[in-house]
Amino acid sequence: MNLNKVQLIGRLTRDPEIRTTTSGQTVATIGLATNRTWMDKAGQKQEKSEFHNIVIWGRLAEIAGQYLTKGQEAYFEGRLETRSYTGKDGLEKKVTDIVAENMQMGSRAQGAGQGGGGYQRPAPQQAPVAPANRPAPTQEEAIPTINLDEESDEVRLEDVPF
Repeated sequence: MNLNKVQLIGRLTRDPEIRTTTSGQTVATIGLATNRTWMDKAGQKQEKSEFHNIVIWGRLAEIAGQYLTKGQEAYFEGRLETRSYTGKDGLEKKVTDIVAENMQMGSRAQGAGQGGGGYQRPAPQQAPVAPANRPAPTQEEAIPTINLDEESDEVRLEDVPF
């Protein structure tokens, strides 16, 4: 059995770059940074960042271009794909990309405005109507998060929000 699957959660290092191929297919390229922290043997906190190239095709690429902005947190699920090209120096280079097949948007960067990425949400034509079996929401619900970087080595059960 073979498996080529990648799951990453990180922050965008730049706004998505959107292009259209000659055949009319939309493609987005995104830079993503992931971090990990640990305590070394001397008890000093260490941190390392990794940078990833994300490639998204089709309608998902269009959505990424509309809604994702630099600094925003996002989840990508896909596969590894290696490609080769000849650099300006004439040497052959290899790059490993993550071809995303699924994406979830996370929180925006601190201080980022509502309409980042060139997309402005249109004003509603009329107030939305809540379904009869559910009361209308009064305010946006905040989703609690657990920051494992600030914890020691284990997560306490009382910190889990569900």
